[in-house]
Amino acid sequence: MKTHRNLYPQVCSFENIYRAYRKARKGKRGVATTADFEYDQERELLRLRDELQTQTWQPGPYHSFYIHDPKKRLISAAPFRDRVAHHALCNVLEPIWEARFIHDTYANRPGKGTHAALDRCQQYARRFQYVLQCDVKQYFPSIDHALLRDELARLIKDDAVMEMCDRILASGVGVLAEEYEMQWFFDSDGIGGDDLFAALRPRGLPIGNLTSQFWANVYLNRFDHFVKRELKCAGYVRYVDDFVLFDDDKARLREWGARVMAYLATLRLKLHEARAQVSPVTHGIPFLGFRVYPTHRRLKRRSGVNFQRRFKMLRDQMARGELDFARLDASVQGWLNHARYGDTYGLRRSILSRERIPHLCQNV
Repeated sequence: MKTHRNLYPQVCSFENIYRAYRKARKGKRGVATTADFEYDQERELLRLRDELQTQTWQPGPYHSFYIHDPKKRLISAAPFRDRVAHHALCNVLEPIWEARFIHDTYANRPGKGTHAALDRCQQYARRFQYVLQCDVKQYFPSIDHALLRDELARLIKDDAVMEMCDRILASGVGVLAEEYEMQWFFDSDGIGGDDLFAALRPRGLPIGNLTSQFWANVYLNRFDHFVKRELKCAGYVRYVDDFVLFDDDKARLREWGARVMAYLATLRLKLHEARAQVSPVTHGIPFLGFRVYPTHRRLKRRSGVNFQRRFKMLRDQMARGELDFARLDASVQGWLNHARYGDTYGLRRSILSRERIPHLCQNV
């Protein structure tokens, strides 16, 4: 196994930090904190570079808020300069793991994404008869810092890079504490007690950090290889903490389900067991906001209802002069681009035609 040393000079080079800054500001230039940084960008970037080079950079406090689409989640936004530092780190580390990730993990990777995952899921639904659909309970709040650090350290033999990772991990301790319900892990016979010290270790990655998205893939990378190499599952797709296993043998899928739960327990993770059921693919697979069938896809009803509520709220804001049409249009087009990956033409037309805004209906 190849390990990597002397990476830190790459992380804190000015060229890398400037590239990280350009990535961090993309789509955020109208935000006040981004604009403040951009106003004096050269000085800010040089100051950040100096802090990284001297290893005096310290992450700032998070700004946390809830979103409710599609379900309630606590999002924690780091200060803009910290997001630049996160990008600088990921610019160097991501290529190392990208070469080690399996093909069929689709979150936060170049050339992948939600729609590619849906396409792959449907391909397997046409190839196999049965599916085991799984999702991890409280995934981001549950990620164990010690286990994640061990996984990073398997390949990264650069103390300065690991110290930077430690600082980012430490900055997120407690951010998701209220989102985590304590889970206990026992031996297969149900008798052996959990390790109290392990249960009390720091856990949780703030949802919103680029590093959290990347590390979420790193944390389950060896699990992906377990599914492919040890279970020898030919049909497997994962998107963050949602994953599906396909096969033509129901009994084998049930056996795999038990082995999956045992493996995840070594990572201090649990599945929503009530949802982890083997079913025929013809019943439809709930995955990433759609129900996927071998022949078609349907958008989950909740997604359409949530969009209608959000659309009404945006229309009301525009009527009060609090929102311009460009922002309303951007929100609508974003939902349309997602919804059209299912058989939703009638739904899209129905929702937007009621509003009698011709421009919005042009790209249905």
